[in-house]
Parts: sequence; structure tokens; C-alpha cells
Amino acid sequence: MSNPDYRLIDIKLDERTILWRNADIEQERRVAIFDLLEGNEFKPIAAADAGHHGPYKLLLGVEDGRLDVTVSNGDDIQIDAFQVALSPFRRTIREYFAICDSYYQAIRQASPGQIETIDMARRGIHNDAAELLKERLETRAIVDFDTARRLFTLICVLHIKGH
Repeated sequence: MSNPDYRLIDIKLDERTILWRNADIEQERRVAIFDLLEGNEFKPIAAADAGHHGPYKLLLGVEDGRLDVTVSNGDDIQIDAFQVALSPFRRTIREYFAICDSYYQAIRQASPGQIETIDMARRGIHNDAAELLKERLETRAIVDFDTARRLFTLICVLHIKGH
């Protein structure tokens, strides 16, 4: 067996499930994917147990309140698929959107101290969401904290609705 390479080399969002986006959201998506691909730990348990030791490609979508996760190998052959209930994230996603709105407004008109306070709260919510996501994924995929954090950002992108 070759050495395992438990990481993501490509990630895409199911365009059919993205409800709305603007330039800020598109930038968040690009940054999250770039950072994720620069460094991540992702081990889909069923695929690894079946002898697929990475690297992997990921397709994320949202359907009926669940995160659809499709895992493929480097040759684009699907090797795993699973769903994660998003109901435990509803409140966190709402809070995250609200604090992000406050943060973007603060950047335009608040003092540096106020911006820093809001940013600390934003990071705290994001960190809590990453821990929850790690827990929710643990029976399906092993991810490190930074990977969970960036995946949460992408889940948010999939949830954004037009105002």
C-alpha cells in the first residue's frame, strides 16, 4: 500500500444549491477554498477502510436541511457519499450571519477597538461551529480544526439567501 494522503485536493460547491451570492460572498468562498486546499486533514472513514487512502475531491451541497458530501478520488470516481443534518447548526449559522453583518458595518464606521471586539465575537462563533462540525462528522470523516472551520464557512455560503 502506498502512504496514505488524507487530504483534499479539490472542493466544489453544488451550484444548484447556492441560493444567492454577491462579491463579498464569492470572495469568502474563494478564500475558504484556497485556504482549505493549502492545508487540510480529511479522512473519509468508509473510503479509507475500503482502501482509498487519498487524496480526495469533495462536492458539497445542501438539500432538505442536510449537507450532502460526495467524496471522489483523484480520478473523479465517487468513493463515498454521506449526509450531515444541519439542524444543529441553524442557530449558529444565524448568529454567524448576524455578527458578520455587524462586522462589515463596523469596518465602515466603527473605531478599531469596536471592530476588534466584534471580530473576536465572530471568531468565537466560528470556532464553536468548527468544533460542532468536527463532532457531527466524526462517524463519517476525520478532519482537523482548521479544516472544519473552513468547511463551516462553505456551509454558510451554501445557506446565504438574498436580503
